[in-house]
Amino acid sequence: MKAMIINEYGEDSVFNLEEVQTPTLKSGEVLVKIAASSVNTVDTMIRKMGENLPLSPDAPAILGMDFAGTVEAIAEDVKEYAVGDEVYGCAGGLANLPGTLAEYIAPDIKLIAHKPKNLSMKEAAAIPLVGITAYEGLVRAGITAGQKVLVHGGSGGVGHIALQLANHFGAKVYSTGGGEKQLTLIKNLGATPINYKIETVEQYVKEHTNGNGFDIVYDSVGGGNLINSFNAAALNGHIATTVSLVELDLSLAHFKGLSLHVVFMLIPMLHNYKRDAHGEILRKIAKIVENGELKPILDEQKFSLEEAGKAHARLESGQAMGKVIVKN
Repeated sequence: MKAMIINEYGEDSVFNLEEVQTPTLKSGEVLVKIAASSVNTVDTMIRKMGENLPLSPDAPAILGMDFAGTVEAIAEDVKEYAVGDEVYGCAGGLANLPGTLAEYIAPDIKLIAHKPKNLSMKEAAAIPLVGITAYEGLVRAGITAGQKVLVHGGSGGVGHIALQLANHFGAKVYSTGGGEKQLTLIKNLGATPINYKIETVEQYVKEHTNGNGFDIVYDSVGGGNLINSFNAAALNGHIATTVSLVELDLSLAHFKGLSLHVVFMLIPMLHNYKRDAHGEILRKIAKIVENGELKPILDEQKFSLEEAGKAHARLESGQAMGKVIVKN
């Protein structure tokens, strides 16, 4: 099969189109002909950092985690899927798991689910990593109907899914953004937009919560922004964050009695730990999508498999609106 191979890691590392062996099936796997994949920030981090990032595969490697495609073969012990099924998932591109920048992948069936019927392959490929991340964070934070939820970075990959899922759970949703396009997207997706460039945390907490703070803050920005999340949260509130690689004084969180939920959705893939939870979340998300309550946003620029490097550059440019997609 054809695959885009990265032979060495580094800031200026490149992908090369090569012929490699098509995966052979092991117990609990299916062979999927990949129709589309999407690029996530962690993919670009692996490409640049290599062995300095503990989850990177050894080079030469096939990167890429998200995919959607069609089942072409199944292992003898697989009963849940059949040849011809359309599936989606996040199942490779790290550690010892070959990735999705290729014609085929042989995922563990615990990491996949049937594709939402009302989405294209490109749209379905945009969901798995960010969808699982958003869903896990909100559920771990104990989201319930009627709560006030703030999503930091609501026009980003995780953020635009998180705010739609929060609406699905019946919350009153608010989201920060930094430009007119971002704020318009946030509004169109069903959240009250907040321009963090002109409104202070104190101002929007007072305006939208009478100064009481938000029940849940989903922080997809992370780093130093976590302090903003602590300030925006209600007493005994919950913070879900996807980016907590930072040294931070937790005194404010202590005195407000906050609960901090660090979401690192790659754990099941890296450690073969409770992988079936990912398949279950993807099945739930598929139902939410089919009920018309969630729609992934795709960046306007599209890329072929041979343009994987350009797809990475597009995401890194910060100019993408929505998920960057590679048509395999």
